[in-house]
Amino acid sequence: MKNQPIMQATERHLKNHSGIGQVIRNTLTMAYRGLLKIKRTPEQLFDVTLQPIIFTLMFTYIFGGAISGNVQNYLPVIIPGILVQTVITTSIVTGVQLREDMDKGVFDRFKSLPIARIAPLAGALLADTIRYTIASTLTFTMGYIMGYRPEGGLGNVILAGLIVIACAWAISWIFAFFGVISRNATSVQGISMIVLFPLTFLSNAFVPADTLPKVLQWFVKFNPISHLVTAVRELTNAGTVGWDLIISLVGAAVIVAIFAPITVRAYMRRT
Repeated sequence: MKNQPIMQATERHLKNHSGIGQVIRNTLTMAYRGLLKIKRTPEQLFDVTLQPIIFTLMFTYIFGGAISGNVQNYLPVIIPGILVQTVITTSIVTGVQLREDMDKGVFDRFKSLPIARIAPLAGALLADTIRYTIASTLTFTMGYIMGYRPEGGLGNVILAGLIVIACAWAISWIFAFFGVISRNATSVQGISMIVLFPLTFLSNAFVPADTLPKVLQWFVKFNPISHLVTAVRELTNAGTVGWDLIISLVGAAVIVAIFAPITVRAYMRRT
């Protein structure tokens, strides 16, 4: 089996960890397992490597002239939007892979080990932050190659990337919940797409909200994705912090506060 060496390496780490800090050590070990899976099957990174490049090129040259007059003027608008859209969409993978592991009996095997039961779930969520980091880095890199020069400076660009990664991690708890309660990985992906696609495309990520019909403008105004996109634009393009950033961070905290406990409870019942 392709995953057999990964399972054996993971079990060796887990068996050696006990006592104080067991949960943290076990979680880090399970996160390491996630990185081993990526190393052995690098095609798992296609979504976070190809999507930022393809989407940046496609949306920039399709909408750039129509919305901002030219590509250069559109880059400060689209790069933050692509960043948020790509990284948030990547969080779907958390629930899909979690469901696949549960279907394959991987978690049943971990139950036989003297480890914290929450470690496989927490480790999977932690490992996926690497995917978000890759997507963020490639999006900004692609924008730079195309001529994007954020006036907020490198420090604010890094801060914006970290904020998007944190928000994506929070949202991944929602998809982890879907992964635990769904019957198969296909249904997890289907449900996640239905939830996420309207939020990302009916936002201000690609076009100004005032160009939309009145009803959609109301939706975009309250859409949490719009607040996050605006916060990233303010940081990268002007180096300023506004209410949208506060709303985004508070929203991420609320999501974790709600979905982390119910996901853990559902996970404990299923495993």
